[in-house]
Amino acid sequence: MKLLLTEDEVMLQDAAAGFFRDKAPVTELRKLRDTEDATGFSRGLWQDMAEMGFSGILIPEEHGGNDMGYRAMGLVAEEMGKNLSASPFLSTAILAATAIRKGGSAEQQAEWLPKIAGGSTIMALALDEGGKHNPAKTATTATPSGNGFRLNGAKAMVVDGHVADKFIVAARTSGAVGDPDGLSLFLVDPKSKGVSTERTIMADSRNAARIVLDDVEVDGDALIGETGKGGEILDLVLNAGRAALSAELLGSGSQAFENTVEYIKERKQFGRIIGEFQALQHRASHLYSEIEVCRSAVLAALSALDMGLPDAGTYVSMAKAKLGNVARLASVEGIQMHGGVGMTDEFDVGLFAKRIRVAQEMFGDTNYHLEQVAQSKKF
Repeated sequence: MKLLLTEDEVMLQDAAAGFFRDKAPVTELRKLRDTEDATGFSRGLWQDMAEMGFSGILIPEEHGGNDMGYRAMGLVAEEMGKNLSASPFLSTAILAATAIRKGGSAEQQAEWLPKIAGGSTIMALALDEGGKHNPAKTATTATPSGNGFRLNGAKAMVVDGHVADKFIVAARTSGAVGDPDGLSLFLVDPKSKGVSTERTIMADSRNAARIVLDDVEVDGDALIGETGKGGEILDLVLNAGRAALSAELLGSGSQAFENTVEYIKERKQFGRIIGEFQALQHRASHLYSEIEVCRSAVLAALSALDMGLPDAGTYVSMAKAKLGNVARLASVEGIQMHGGVGMTDEFDVGLFAKRIRVAQEMFGDTNYHLEQVAQSKKF
């Protein structure tokens, strides 16, 4: 496993860095927040991302993508993290694309993958139901009805669910709540009878949704994969999403650190640049070292996914656990080193702290993933 970027990957990273710096910097997130934008991201940006090939990064060429793999996905996510760029990249280009590519029928792939790659559709994964991430505790049910299924249940924190053209809903077709088996995945139209959607604004000013499914009827061809085998597909989907979030956390944490270092190089107190104080130098050095360890962890997780290693999920959990702690440390240290102004909206460090807090929780926090690593008995 090589933990160095190839020449092509460096070129992609440079292209992504320039793109998001110009098209979706932190100032754009501020505009979306301050105008209370109903979508929560720029649809024009999503189209530009499609033209750059970012929306098709995990989609085969025969369906309009470029199939560059997970390492490439991580580089794009990292640059988005540095700029706090809001888009449906995670919900659609990663989670939905992986679900349909890995578990969808030929018809589903032919219909939806080109639309994702082309930026013409937005999809959202409806999975979590409680306050904490735990797929095994899915209580939403899917019971046979006619030539399809009837869905009942409720979902929370459905990222981009308020504007999704299609939901991918995880529901239980067998087993009891807490059983890791017996889950199935379904494509659900948000406009279907019995579906109600409530937009929620998260702490990072981005949008998710609460969804209620009340006797929602879906045809048999809405099923992704086999009945009761959705957990296997879901593992692949979540590994991709968690790896992308780890890469984004790396970008957000490293940028928060960089902004802080620049600040302490300029801020004067008691007649001296505060960056000259040894206590701050020690804290900055420790944080720099931790971020570099995180960089290796993320690249290892992404490489494991590309290589199809059987224990790729363990690598991903290690990265998500590590990045959750270190990115949060970077934001907390940043606020403290900025002093009182770090608590104001004038400086970006607070925006990074909020996004990091949300991404840290999404699809499992540090404790959840440490437990996954411990149960794997691989390390």
